[in-house]
Amino acid sequence: MHESLITANTILYCKKWDATVCFYRDGLRLPVLFSTDWFVEFGLTATSRLSIADEKRASVKGSGKAGVTISLQVGDIEVAREDAGNMGLNPTRIETHPWSARIFHIFDPEGHRIEMWQSSVSDQKRV
Repeated sequence: MHESLITANTILYCKKWDATVCFYRDGLRLPVLFSTDWFVEFGLTATSRLSIADEKRASVKGSGKAGVTISLQVGDIEVAREDAGNMGLNPTRIETHPWSARIFHIFDPEGHRIEMWQSSVSDQKRV
């Protein structure tokens, strides 16, 4: 089945829809690929998406942030953290993870944890 997949999209159903859309659009500066008055799809890479849905208008309700982490690999963790700080996103300090990565976190208005990470091993990919 995986050979037939074209893109992947994670959809977050949010109570604070306007603030959450602004966080991803204006804070993280993700490009908007599709938008309605209750749903916005952002591009992460050529084949991955992150969407924000207003749970008041959707048939699915939010998870209440329990157990949700959005993990995004970056090319330079120091630059990514500095950019996040300059954008007022309150990044945590950079830590080293046991799985050979350096990470920091930011949180969206709904409380979803966004993990930014960079491999500490130059020739190793996280699987």
